[in-house]
Order: sequence, then structure tokens, then C-alpha cells
Amino acid sequence: MSIANWNPSKLTLVVDLDDTLIQTDSLLENFWLAWSVKWQTPIEAVRTLARGRLALKQKLGEISAIDPARLPYNPEVLALIEQWRERGGRVALVTGATQAMADAVALHLGIFDAAHGSSGSINLTGARKARFLDETFGPGGYSYIGDAPADFPVWQGAAGAITINSSKAFHAKVERLVADAIHLPARKARLADYIQAMRPHQWLKNVLVFLPMLAAHQFGLATALQAVLGFLAFSLVASATYILNDLLDLSADRAHPRKCLRPFASGRIRLVHGTWMVPVLGAAGALVALAGGIELFAVLCLYSALTIIYSVKLKRLAMIDICALAVLYTLRVLAGSAATGVPSSLWLLAFSMFFFFSLAAVKRYAELVDGAATGRSIATGRGYCVDDRSIVGNIMVSSGLVSVLVLALYANSEPVQQLYRHPEFLWGVCLVLLFWSNRIALMTHRGAMHDDPVVFAMRDRTSLCCGLIVGLLAFAGTVA
Repeated sequence: MSIANWNPSKLTLVVDLDDTLIQTDSLLENFWLAWSVKWQTPIEAVRTLARGRLALKQKLGEISAIDPARLPYNPEVLALIEQWRERGGRVALVTGATQAMADAVALHLGIFDAAHGSSGSINLTGARKARFLDETFGPGGYSYIGDAPADFPVWQGAAGAITINSSKAFHAKVERLVADAIHLPARKARLADYIQAMRPHQWLKNVLVFLPMLAAHQFGLATALQAVLGFLAFSLVASATYILNDLLDLSADRAHPRKCLRPFASGRIRLVHGTWMVPVLGAAGALVALAGGIELFAVLCLYSALTIIYSVKLKRLAMIDICALAVLYTLRVLAGSAATGVPSSLWLLAFSMFFFFSLAAVKRYAELVDGAATGRSIATGRGYCVDDRSIVGNIMVSSGLVSVLVLALYANSEPVQQLYRHPEFLWGVCLVLLFWSNRIALMTHRGAMHDDPVVFAMRDRTSLCCGLIVGLLAFAGTVA
């Protein structure tokens, strides 16, 4: 079946918006965008939902407006609309989203003869949309493109049907309602997309929970197993927070040359799936943490709370965002102490704060360098402008140097004399770290840094060699 069999002089092609014209849900888009703008949004959303979904849509639209230019449009639907227009047919956008949203999308694309959305007290979904289409275009005067069971009442009065992203069972139900049915291919998310959204490569940061036991040379099996529980708990919760951050950053990510390819920003994974993944992964991490002890659970709760506050507010505040990131890294070290019962020394905590403050500054500096290269004056969704590069760069270098200084003082301290047979090997570690931190600064200045320095280090041969040398020097100092 093809739209070539349809008469464009007698039919209007009616297109739905959510998960049809766009590869996302405008209500969830608006919710996450509104929450990124106003932290009270979830509370206001719950209150407003009592008055109905339309009231919720209107409330979210008052808090923030979606930029239609950044939405992920479905290329198959756009191609079909263009084909219909070339034959002289009329095209209308009719959606349950607000009228303001429908108008914005229609104005941006410039391919619709009319745009109708929910307004007043009428939510254009299901049977209400069917009645509206019959009244506007006449029974059998339109063909409809949709994707959900809520569209079945619409297809009952349509002359033709087009489905997208639907199953064979769904196709059969539509074909029982309308003879002329066309089924565009389904674009289902792959397991690899969900794994990518969880960012397992970022779990490398969670090896910091092993640092207290390694620094104290506590290598017992029971201690190691407790550290593993801490690693698993932080990995699950970290994945939940990464997904939460991606949902809050949808608009900013789509404006970024690389982040626009992320699963949620590109539309490969439905937002409703991401919305459920956050609490499920968070709860799983909490259960694992409880198995590791109440202290580990408490640190994990503190980490989760600070991460949410960071995602909603702190990441938009200059300098405070860098401080928050450094604290989040250090909390992983404290979680290792909570899980294993091995206390973190003041030397370790001081080194951690300065070292990760430097890495957080690297992350921001990389974004500013990228912004300058692409002609942007500000970092999207951040509290910096491109002209701040020199200051952030100085912070990046100086914090890294201070972390090396702390390590050098530690190498000459009394605890080291007790833990290491040959502590002089730690001076070699200082030299390697001095080289690595300054090389990272140089690479970032040249625009060769990945948005996350940890990911960069995992893929950089020189960084991996530096890590191997540090490990060998620490081992030599212990057993030589």
C-alpha cells in the first residue's frame, strides 16, 4: 500500500506529534526542561495534575518553552509529508500537545497548512481528537499518521491510516479499522542503547571506593568483598544519576556537536523508559548499599542528594559546580571507608579534593575551548562564558599542582615510613603525576580533550602507561 493511491484533492493528511512527527514525547520533554529551569517543578506538576493532563501541559509550558529546532524529528514521516505536498495535498498537524507547541513546530518546519493543539479545556487526544477531525475535515476526509492505541478512535473515521514504530499486532488492529493502512518501519531501541545510556565506562570513577583499603594496605578478602559492594552500589546509582542528568540536559545536549548523539537526545530511547530507569537503578543501588552496611547507605544517600541538586541547580553556577564535582568524587573515597571500615587519612582526602577539583576544571575548560572553536560565546547550560577560559585554565593547572604537592608531603610523612619499605619510590609517583596533570592541561588547551577527562584517560595510551608506572612504583615501594 502507498499514499500514491490516495487522492490529494479529497484528503487531508493529518499528522500526530508525539512519537510520530518527533521521536520523543513533548509532555516529558517539557517536564524535564521545566525541572532543569525550576527545581520546584515536580511538586508543582503533582499539584497541577489533579486538574488533568491538559492543565499539566499548560503549566509546564508556562515554566519553559521547548525549542522546536532542537527536537529529534522522524525522517520517514518528514519524507512522507514532502511526498504528499509534492502531489498538491494538504497537511495538518493535530496533536494533544498545547496549541502553543503545535504552532511552534509548524512555524519551524513550514510544511503544514494548519496546526491544531489542545487549548481551553479540550485535550485533543483519543475520542476528542476523532470528533475534532470529523468536524474539521469531515468523516472520511482525512488520513491519519499515528502510533498509539489512543489513536484507534481517530482511525475509525479516517479514510487511510499510517502507523509508525508499532508492532505487527498493532498493525492488525489498525487494519480492522481502516482498509487503506500503511506501516512505516519501527525504530526500536537496542539493548546497546540502554547500556550506553547507563554509561558503564564511567564506572571507572567508582574504583575510588577501593582507595582507602589500598592506601592502608588492607588486602583481606572480607575487606575486598565489602569494597566490591560499595563499587556495585555506586555504579548503579551513578548510572541512575547519569540518566537523570541526560534527561535534564536534553536541550543543551542537542546543541552540542557530540552529546547530541546520546540515546535520549537523539531519540533512540523513549523518554518514558529513561524516566523509569532512574528510580529502578537508584533503588537497586540502595539495596546493594544496605547489604554493605548502614554507613555505606548513608554516604550513598548523601551522594545521590548532592548529585540531584547538582543536576538541577549547581551545574549552572560558576565555580560552585566545580566544587560540587570535586566533593562527589571524594564521597566515593569516603564510601570506600564506610564499606570496608578502613578510615581515610587526611592526606588522602586532601589529595582527593585538589586532584578532582583539577579534573572538574578540566571538564569545564574543555567545554569552553569547544565553545570557542564552534563560535559560541557561552557554555550551553553552564555558568561560564568563553572568555572565562584563562581563569578556568589557571584553576585547572594550579589545583593539579597542589595535589602533587600534597602527595609529595605525604611521601615524607610518618605514616608512609610505616607502610612502605622504600617510600622513596613515591617520589617517582609524584613526578609521573606532575607530568600527567600538566599534559592533560596542555591537551585540553589544544582542544583534544574529551568532555570527561576520565574517559579520555581510559582511551589515551600515554595516560594508561602513566597509570601502569604509578602502580609499579607503589608496588616496588611496598615490597622491594
